[in-house]
Amino acid sequence: MAPALTTLRRLLAPKPIPPAELLLGETRIEVIFRRHASARRLVLRLNPEGTAAIVTVPKGVSRSAALDFAQRSEAWLVTRIAQRGTPIPLKAGSLIPLHGEDHEIRHIASRRGAVTFDPVARIIHVPGDLPHVPRRLTDWLKKAAKAELAAASDKYARAMGVSFRRITVRDQRSRWGSCSASGELSYSWRLILTPPYVLDYVAAHEVAHLKHMNHGPAFWRLVLSHCRDASRAKKWLKAHGHSVHRIST
Repeated sequence: MAPALTTLRRLLAPKPIPPAELLLGETRIEVIFRRHASARRLVLRLNPEGTAAIVTVPKGVSRSAALDFAQRSEAWLVTRIAQRGTPIPLKAGSLIPLHGEDHEIRHIASRRGAVTFDPVARIIHVPGDLPHVPRRLTDWLKKAAKAELAAASDKYARAMGVSFRRITVRDQRSRWGSCSASGELSYSWRLILTPPYVLDYVAAHEVAHLKHMNHGPAFWRLVLSHCRDASRAKKWLKAHGHSVHRIST
């Protein structure tokens, strides 16, 4: 019976809506349509990279109506793309944020050694062959992010009287962190690029979900009672969170 029910659900599920393209001046971006049964109106947003417009489409709204909605929002899209800024490659000479402060990526000729950074001069030194700078730096950033997030998560787990199974660090674009029902915490490695109080808040937020798997009043009381910079961090993420997605790995 189970296979038959699976097949029936598949047949009844809304068909994917083919994507489209919009030409905004000289910039061409993809338009992605996502059907959502509980949506009450068309909603438009820009993906974290600023390369695609995503339209949430309610039940019964056609593709042409959704595309027209995106086209009528051209001015909004142009403004948001401009605010995102151009991508920043991880290469020698680029400036990238580390702990919320811009640092210059500087290649050093030595083929051996670890990536290091000078917080005073705000320089990240990357040894090895020049073509390997992006990979070596990405690996170092992910490792540093995991270490700092593990320390923050341990701190809040002890303070909140909870425990977690493990921590993973990924390149999550739609959320900064997540907590599974089985006690696994997952974070975006890009938090290492944000101010320390932002990384700290996201850890507090996800660890609090180990006790409250919702965003109800008890959850927020727990977060706010342990993380004094929660409101400040939320404001930073809303205003500047998109900026760390400009870093192109």
